[in-house]
This record gives sequence, structure tokens and C-alpha cells, in this order.
Amino acid sequence: MSNLIQKLSLHPERLFSGDSKVAAIASELYNEIKNLPIISPHGHTDPSWFNENKNWDNATDLLIKPDHYVFRMLYSQGISLETLGIPQSGLLGDSAASQHADPEKIWQLFADHYYLFSGTPSGYWLDATFANVFGFTDKLCSANAMVYYNEINRQLVTPEFKPLALMDKFNIELIATTEGALDQLPHHIAIKDKPAAQRVITSFRPDDVVDASREDFQQNLGHLAELTGQDTTDWQGYLAAIRQRREYFKVNGRATATDHGHPTALTADLTPQACQALLDKCMAGIATEMEQELFRGQMLTELAGMSIDDGLVMQIHPGAHRNHNQNVFDKFGRDKGCDIPSQTEYVNALKPLLSKYGNDPKLSVILFTLDETVYSRELAPLAGHYPSLKLGPAWWFHDSPAGMYRFRQQTTETAGFYNTVGFNDDTRAFLSIPARHDVARRVDCRYLAELVMNHQINMTEAHTLAYQLTYGLVKNAYKI
Repeated sequence: MSNLIQKLSLHPERLFSGDSKVAAIASELYNEIKNLPIISPHGHTDPSWFNENKNWDNATDLLIKPDHYVFRMLYSQGISLETLGIPQSGLLGDSAASQHADPEKIWQLFADHYYLFSGTPSGYWLDATFANVFGFTDKLCSANAMVYYNEINRQLVTPEFKPLALMDKFNIELIATTEGALDQLPHHIAIKDKPAAQRVITSFRPDDVVDASREDFQQNLGHLAELTGQDTTDWQGYLAAIRQRREYFKVNGRATATDHGHPTALTADLTPQACQALLDKCMAGIATEMEQELFRGQMLTELAGMSIDDGLVMQIHPGAHRNHNQNVFDKFGRDKGCDIPSQTEYVNALKPLLSKYGNDPKLSVILFTLDETVYSRELAPLAGHYPSLKLGPAWWFHDSPAGMYRFRQQTTETAGFYNTVGFNDDTRAFLSIPARHDVARRVDCRYLAELVMNHQINMTEAHTLAYQLTYGLVKNAYKI
């Protein structure tokens, strides 16, 4: 099956519709917005790429190792992460092990199993990358694996494939990386006085000093105290330290947003005395799971108050059971493709935060979910009422043509388009960014075309909305 060489062809009207009338309208809308600049306001690309602006070493290091979408699928078919050369950063891992992995053998293994990605968003993104970025006309398979590998490597050493040159090629106007609260932002500081500083910014993600269930929480709060000169065992000192780090990210990384990857959307509004008691338990390592969750919930409310003060947009990404595979976590560490979506409640969970701050026009919160059942029941009504709330796009496991379409279907009638924020790619795989944004643009144009066909909106409105969903809303929502 994987030895059969097929032509790699991307249909110009892909993802529009099987209905020729809808496809024609979608095509007209898409052709008007397809070349608009890309705003990537939330992602996980490596900031050193843009500071050092070095060529990548090989196809494996660029396209396989950073992309947990890719090695997650291969792992599900029994291919070990050791075989794929994934770095071992867990407490029980061997940090030097991946250095001995042969990138050619890894690429061949990937090509042998490329058929696994048929019908998946990853397969679509990879095909688009291979065709549009590298110019391949045959689909990757076992038989042409080394042709692919050698040709990609040949192109990677050219000046056109340096990260900043690729930003120009992809028409990326701005990209935001994401760093933890303890990060000193050396790469963002290094480009501070360079033109790249206008295009590469950071986002502040304080999970490392907010999530008391982390194995390194106490150590991290000690480090936070060293960085800020604050007593992080004292509730007010702890909050002051986080405020200080937020300002550091604004000044040194041009941050416009924060990001919070909590297991649930729970928020709380406790007294200062209760907060100190919770912090004491968390620092002593004796907090129960419920107390750790309450601490995270209180911190979401505290962080919302900080956003009102300093203007940073607040992104809340709940609903992932992270590091579900304990063995992989112990050996390879976080973000290795073993996070699983979980059922998430928002209406009651967010009430303490919204009761305190939800009507403040200075607060801007972007909500995400991995639980599609709450789109029409909870998220759209919340965003359709509270002026502080906007809905983030279909995210992660739903960052797909069908997922994006379901999102529009289930949220638009209640929240409208203007209570959403466009698209963000949330990726570590830099070369997939144009393909991901192209999918979103195509799906949105299809949805708008169907509304036109049903006489729910006219073409003038559709053209305006296509522009806003592609470019306008994201710049406004993230204060860019």
C-alpha cells in the first residue's frame, strides 16, 4: 500500500462544497481573502528560530520531531518514541538518547507509515506543505522517501529557508510564541532592536507557577521569588511576583496576551485569608486534588483582575487531561501527544470570575474548549452576553475542516461572528502554518457561501465577514 506512488494534487476548490453553486460563491469569497497576511497570535514555535535565523538541519528535525500530531499517530500504531528520536526530557528519561537516532531511518519509517494520515488534518497540512512549500508532485510513500528527504534537505540549506525568509514567503505579519512565567525571554530580548521584533512576540503562560499539581510547583515558586525579589510564600507577595513577570513579558517580549491551560474552567473568589491557607497547603505539598483545583480557579480570577490592570488579553484553554500516558510522561516529559479531551462545564465554573469582572469593559477573555457539546449550550450564550468574552476558534483536536464547520454552525446564531476571534494555529510545526490558515479560510468561505445561498446574508455582507474572519477580528481581539 505505501509503495504505490500517487500524484500529489491539491484541488483548487477543496473544502468548499459538493454543491457547485455553494462552491462558486465560496471560491469568489476565498479568492478575495486568500492572500491576506497571516496573523498567528497563539502558537508554540521556538523563538530561537527567529532570533538565530539558522537553517534547519534536516527534514526529520523540522517536520517530525517538533510535531506531536505526527508522532502521536505513529505511536498509536506501535512505533516507539525512542525509535522516532523524540527527546527524553522526563524525570526517568535519557536526555542523550535521541542524539543517536538516525534522521534518515526516522524519515523512512515516517514515509512507510504516511498512509496513516489519510483523512486527518495532519495529512492535509503535510500534503499542502510538501506541494506548496517544497514543490513535490508525487505523494510521499516508502518508495520515494529518500527522494523527499534529500530534496527537502537540499532546499533547507538555502537562504530562502531561513525562518525569517519563510515568514516573508508565508506572508506572516505577526507570530506569537508562548513562554512560561519563569522564562527570561533571551531570544525575544535579542531581537528587541531588530525588525523581527515587530513580527515576533511572546505570550505569558503562568501555568508553571499557578498549577499546584505540577511536580515542580514548589521549586518553581522558589525560582519565581529569586527572579522578582518577592516572598512567594506570602499571598500578596506571590501575586506581586506574577504581576512583575507579566510586566517583564510586556516590556521584553512585546506580549499582548496571556494563556492558561487549566484542566477545567473553574474560577473562585475567596477571601485573602482563605487564599493564604490554600497557598500554604500547596507549598507544603499537602493540598488535595480538590484544593489544587480550587487554587487554580482562584488564580484565574486573580489573573483576570491583573488583565484589567495591564491590558493583556486573557486566553483560557481548559478541558485537556494532560499527560494521560504516565509512562510517556515519566520518560519524555510534557507535550508528547498523550493529552486527551475531557468534558468541561463553563456556566457555573466561570460565574465567580464573571460576577466580579465580567462587565468590566477593560477585560478581554478568549474562551476555548475541547468539548464540542458546550458550543451552543454554554459558550455561545456566554459570549453572546458578556462584553468581556469572545470565543476562540475550533482548537487542537477540532482544528480540522469538520471541526471548524461544526463550530460555525453551533455558535453563530447565538454569539454571531463578531464575538469570535478569527483563527489561530496553536502549532509547533512552523511549516504547517500557511496550510492551517488556508483550511480556516476555506471553511469559513464555505460557511458564508451557504448563508448566501440560503438568503440569510447577502454577498456584500459575506465579503465583509470573510475579511473580518480572516484578518480583522484577530487583530482587534489580540490588540495587535
